[in-house]
Amino acid sequence: QVQLVESGGGLVQAGGSLRLSCAASGRTFSSYAMGWFRQAPGKERELVTCIAWSGGSTIYVDSVKGRFTISRDNAKNTVYLQMNSLKPEDTAVYYCAAGRWGADSNDYDYWGQGTQVTVSS
Repeated sequence: QVQLVESGGGLVQAGGSLRLSCAASGRTFSSYAMGWFRQAPGKERELVTCIAWSGGSTIYVDSVKGRFTISRDNAKNTVYLQMNSLKPEDTAVYYCAAGRWGADSNDYDYWGQGTQVTVSS
């Protein structure tokens, strides 16, 4: 069992930066791939990025490539999402998830409660 708690969301102007954190409980954190998903109002939840258990492999959705960076610290049971050059279209609730490697939400078994990111123009 893994419990996930996100933090770091908020309101930022376009072009600004935010760093999301996701703290995990449980001793098996390092065995899970971790993902960040987002869901904007009226839209389906989509993968933003994910990282393998070792941190050696990552996937990014095209719209965030070059702007967002995922990283993890297995010693601290934490995964991070550094978001730079934010755009209004990045506005969404961001969710942290733990599971097996993959880009589909069905690949992930555990979810956080979500944190709101709002980017003003």
